[in-house]
Order: sequence, then C-alpha cells, then structure tokens
Amino acid sequence: MEERLSKPALSLAGVQWLFFMFANTIVVPLSVGAAFYLPDAEVATIIRSSFILTGAASILQALFGHRYPLMEGHGGVWWGLVLSLCASAPAVGISYAQLGGSLALGMVAAGIVTILLGAIGFSDVLKQIFNKVVLTVYLFLLSIQLIMIFFKGMLGIGVDGTINEPVALLSICIVLLVLVLTVKVRGKISNFAILIGMIGGWIAHSLLFPATAQVSGTGTALFTYLPWGSFRFDIGILLTAFFAGLINMANSLVAITTVEKVFKTTTDKKRFSWSFMLTGVHTIVAGLFGLIPYGPYTSSIGFLESTKIYQRAPFILGGLLFMVLGVVPILGSFFSTMPMSVGDAVLFVAYLQLFGTAIKNLGNLPVGRMSLYRLTIPLLVGISVMNIPAVTFSVFPVLFQPIVSNGLLVGVLLSVCMELFSRRSSVTVS
Repeated sequence: MEERLSKPALSLAGVQWLFFMFANTIVVPLSVGAAFYLPDAEVATIIRSSFILTGAASILQALFGHRYPLMEGHGGVWWGLVLSLCASAPAVGISYAQLGGSLALGMVAAGIVTILLGAIGFSDVLKQIFNKVVLTVYLFLLSIQLIMIFFKGMLGIGVDGTINEPVALLSICIVLLVLVLTVKVRGKISNFAILIGMIGGWIAHSLLFPATAQVSGTGTALFTYLPWGSFRFDIGILLTAFFAGLINMANSLVAITTVEKVFKTTTDKKRFSWSFMLTGVHTIVAGLFGLIPYGPYTSSIGFLESTKIYQRAPFILGGLLFMVLGVVPILGSFFSTMPMSVGDAVLFVAYLQLFGTAIKNLGNLPVGRMSLYRLTIPLLVGISVMNIPAVTFSVFPVLFQPIVSNGLLVGVLLSVCMELFSRRSSVTVS
C-alpha cells in the first residue's frame, strides 16, 4: 500500500482519478439544470463551477479534513431531494424560483449547522447511532442503488424503457475488459484498468457511433450567484434541509469509517471535526452557486480497491486536473463529449468492489447472537422501495416524498430505529 509510484505512473493515476471524478459529477449539474429549466448558458456555467468546486473540495478534505483519498462529490441525498421537490413543485403551486430560493437558503442554514455540530464533536453521537449493523445496511443499499443506476445507464435505456442494443453490447465488452484487467492481469496494468476502460471505451464509442449528440461544457462565466432564485424563507424547506444535512453528516461518517478498514487505521476526533466543518463550508458554497451540496463518496472505496493505488498524491493531482477542466472552457467541453454509457460501464465494475466491502462487513457482525431480522428487514424494505416508482408516493405530503421514496434513506432510518429499539430492550431486560 505504501509503494511509491514513479512520476509517469503517478501522472496516469492522477488522470485516472480525473476520469472517475468526471464520470461521477457531470450528470448532476445537467439533471439539476434541467429540473429547474435553466438556460443552456447558465447550465454550462454551473457545470464549470461544479468541476472547480468538486476538485477543490476533494483536495481540501485530503489535506486538512479526514485526509483520505475520498472524492468529495455532490451528495446523493441532497440530489434526490432537489430533483423530487422540483418534480412536485408544479402540483403544489410553487414556482421554481421560489423553490430554488428556499432550497438555497436551506442549504446555507444546513451548512452552518454542520459546521457547528462538527466543532462540538457531534461525530461521537453519530458513531453511537451508526453501529456495525447500520453501517452494513448502508453499504449494501448504497452499492445496490448505485449499481442499478449505472447498469441502466450502460445499457443505454431510453425514456421509453427500451434498450439500445449496440450501446449495451459495447458496454458489456467494456465491463469484461475492465474485469479481466483487474482480476487476471498482474502488475501496473491492473492498477489502471479503469483508465484503460474509459479511454478505450470512449474511442470505440466514437468510432462506432460518430453521430451521437454530445454535451457542451463551456460557459461565459466561472460562477453564477443564486441561479435557482433569490433567498426565500420557507420553514418546511428549512426543516427538510436540516434533516438532509444530518443524513449527509451520517454519510460522511460511514465513508470515513469504512475507508479506515482499507488503510488499517483510525480517524481521531479532530480529523472528524475538521471534515464535518469543511463539509459545512462546501454546503454553504453549493447553496450560493446553484450546486448540490458535497459529501465524501463511499463509492471511492470501490475505486481504491479496484486500482490498488492508495496514495494521496495521485488523488490530489486528479483534483487539480478536474479544477483545470472548469477553468479552461475548451477542456471542459472536450471531456463533456465522453458518452455516459462508457462511464457507467466502468463505474459499474468499480462499485462491485463496494458491494464486496459490504459482504466483508458481514464477517464482523455477531450474526449468531443477534436477530437476523435487524439486518434483513431494513435491507429488503430498502430494496423494495427502490423498485417502486416515485409517483406511487405522491399520496404523502410533498416534504416527505423525497424521504419515503428513497430506498436508501428508508432502509437506513429503519435500521437506526431497530438498533435503538434493540438497545432499549436490552437495557430493560437487564
């Protein structure tokens, strides 16, 4: 793990991190821009902002926060919340400018709360809530949710639900290539299987489907202030944002706790505090510039275990390169032409490693001494919710829909409640 990379290998590893960051980021500002019906020029500016801030946030966490090579990306909880509220806004008579302004203020407030909780050592409380059982449930549900998303993307499934057969066939070939390079090939080549898969798949896709429409990543400005709408006070949105911020803190705790096993180390309270405070700062900045708030990606662990490159230097280099994509319009525009199906196919393999991490965690659980229902009920309920169309939950109040329709959230919250009940029952019996 501590083997030093040569300069060429370090550079390649940095480029590999760049591709990983890009594939995990580009779809988020695009989808949010579409949800708010923003002009193309404004969406392009938000994409540039996303590249710059994602790279900067990742580097700051690696140097001054938790100090692990974990990508700091747009949080899935926040992303799902924003998209769900945008989808339901017309039905309840809320304009997108009103919703966007309320969300922006909620994000700033959530960021301030996150900074304060990090400063007072709230990580100790989160550790008591997110024990080994909850952690395992979270990892299983997260990996399943991500793998389902990227599996659909690599098959080129359209709005009508049909599979793009040529794209699907190419994606399967890319998956097989990356798997063979990762599992069968020894030495440095296996360390760069993901990079080889992305570049090779990109070239193959360009040759086979030259007429495919591409996305432009250029913009006239680096940042735009409050593109979703001016600040607006809405107590319901503020409460929802506060809850999303707490869940995002829990996600940070899970990511850091899980990566500790990879590095065979422990993270002291000070590093947890700095990590949470930085996440709070990033959340405030995201609210001001129309971005989804940030949090460490647990999926980075699958990437680390796939590449077997654990040093921070390539990660920091990748973050710097990602910032350059946002600063230089022509580079961002060029990388935006990478087909999403190619990125999805390669990330599908990376997230298989994350699922493997969840399986390994089972060995650390006292399954023989605890009820299996504490593990299986949250898992199966969460998976079931994932497979129910979001429109089914429209009968719930608007502010609760993003929560009850999210299988990951439902499963984790159910697991937390069952663990708390289990502890209380144990105390009562004793």
